[in-house]
Amino acid sequence: MKQIFVLFALLLGVCAANAQTTDTVKYAAGNDLYRGITRKLPYRQMVTPYGVEVTFAKTVHIIFPAAVRYVDLGSNHIIAGKADGAENVIRVKATTEGFPGETNFSVICEDGSFFSFNAKYAREPEMLNIEMKDFLENEDTSDFSHTRMNIYFRELGNESPLLVKLIMQSIYKNNDRKVRHLGSKRFGIQFLIKGIYTYNGMLYVHTQTKNSSNVPFDTDFIKFKIVDKKVPKRTAIQETVLDAVRSYNEVIEIAGKSTVRTVYALPKFTIPDDKLLLVELYEKNGGRHQVIRVENSDIVNAEVINELKIK
Repeated sequence: MKQIFVLFALLLGVCAANAQTTDTVKYAAGNDLYRGITRKLPYRQMVTPYGVEVTFAKTVHIIFPAAVRYVDLGSNHIIAGKADGAENVIRVKATTEGFPGETNFSVICEDGSFFSFNAKYAREPEMLNIEMKDFLENEDTSDFSHTRMNIYFRELGNESPLLVKLIMQSIYKNNDRKVRHLGSKRFGIQFLIKGIYTYNGMLYVHTQTKNSSNVPFDTDFIKFKIVDKKVPKRTAIQETVLDAVRSYNEVIEIAGKSTVRTVYALPKFTIPDDKLLLVELYEKNGGRHQVIRVENSDIVNAEVINELKIK
């Protein structure tokens, strides 16, 4: 008799455990669309989409706070692409007149921002030109959710694109002159390096270009390259070009009697003692080129950025 009671108790325990597991799975899954054990995502994990109306006869333009790197469409009811000559504007149209229901599309920008949109058809859309907000303009850096995801790009390594932009913006805003011996002045153009900063392996170079002449200076390109300090005669010049991965306030035309400052972000690099870094600023269709020679000691002594002081 005792064995029967023990067996009965064990059966009750198994049934109760199965019932509890079943209840947990139902509660977690919420419906029958899932197989196996699943967990319901809380609403705080959701990137809230924006609602956009599209139509067949008109184009909707959306202006983003940074260059667009990626666009994905939910269906073939809509088409989207970058506007010609603009990196931060996409155009969206319906391919099917009066398509039913909704579709969606997503956009990733160069600064790591992610935007999600739900699109539905409207004969006359309420908005044809939309500007997406960049909350950094209002200095609100307390909330990175909803649109600012942890999206990383290969050229930035393990660094957040948003943090890179925030650092460059902070350097530009503070406008400190940390370096006073790096500069070039020719033909009425003064080209300076105001500061060299480092954070998490990346370098940030703060430059200033002052045009004292009356003739505008049209920038062709700026080049960072590592070269030999001394090159013997009849020896090929060896140089390594460093591409800036990001820039802040890069201006192509510097008007006469004006000054422009720019912050460049460079990947981690080192300079051997027998080499140096050349920063070259070239004028388009002109000869007022500027060159700054940066020694290894200037790179080693770059000011370390404290993220707690970034504003």
